[in-house]
Amino acid sequence: MDNYKTQLLTTSNIKTLLKPRDFSANKGDYGHSLLIAGGMGKMGAAVIAARACLRSGTGLLTVCVPKSERSILQTAIPEAMISFREDNTDFSNISAVGIGPGIGLGKGTGKTLKNLLKHFNGAVLLDADALNLLAANHKLFKKLPKVTVITPHPKEFDSLFGSHASEEERRNAAIDLAIKLELVIVLKGHQTLVTTAGCSFLSTAGNAGLAKGGSGDALTGIITALLAQGYESFVAAKIGVYLHGLAADIALVEQSMESMLIDDVIACLGEAFKQTMA
Repeated sequence: MDNYKTQLLTTSNIKTLLKPRDFSANKGDYGHSLLIAGGMGKMGAAVIAARACLRSGTGLLTVCVPKSERSILQTAIPEAMISFREDNTDFSNISAVGIGPGIGLGKGTGKTLKNLLKHFNGAVLLDADALNLLAANHKLFKKLPKVTVITPHPKEFDSLFGSHASEEERRNAAIDLAIKLELVIVLKGHQTLVTTAGCSFLSTAGNAGLAKGGSGDALTGIITALLAQGYESFVAAKIGVYLHGLAADIALVEQSMESMLIDDVIACLGEAFKQTMA
């Protein structure tokens, strides 16, 4: 971090990145997101990621879940299509993939990740259990497409890259590793860091109301939607991180940091978009 200038993510620089919606557009103009998420006892992760993805402008969304859990998603998110992890995934019409929230660490999920990296060459985001699978098999790093987005929290980052004594040390390591591995790293925390190729930003939005389960699942959905709409990986990560935090700040009008739920944050994404595009 000492060798590279780290800038601040603010509303003003996010405004320069967001593309206005074309009034004559149709759903085919805004990409097809695929979320590989959820599992027995963790379908909430899939629902949260899907809801955030749809609220962030993706044209179409398919969620890949275990067949036995399909009714949960079909009931909670009727706007989403479903595919099953037991089947071979068809990536031919997919614009971007987010994988990891709630998928677990079984043999089947490892196979799913390997299959994705083998057969899909588009924009990819890895979070949660996908990062844990990566930590258990470092050979998979070589199979990641360039500028893949990874979104670890501090514990996941240390699992991937070894222990770090402080937040500053972890940020320095993230900046160096993003260069070395040609990744976009979103290091989640009090001030989330977004870094790639020596270019780094710290978000100025967000609050401790996000320090709860489900927050990372929503961020996965937001960034995946932006990737599907054609934003470059680093740009999608910056916009997604800032909107996620800003929506949490907006949610404080009605909630406290103690009472805030991730559904409250997702419900405020519309206002976050409005404020950054005004």
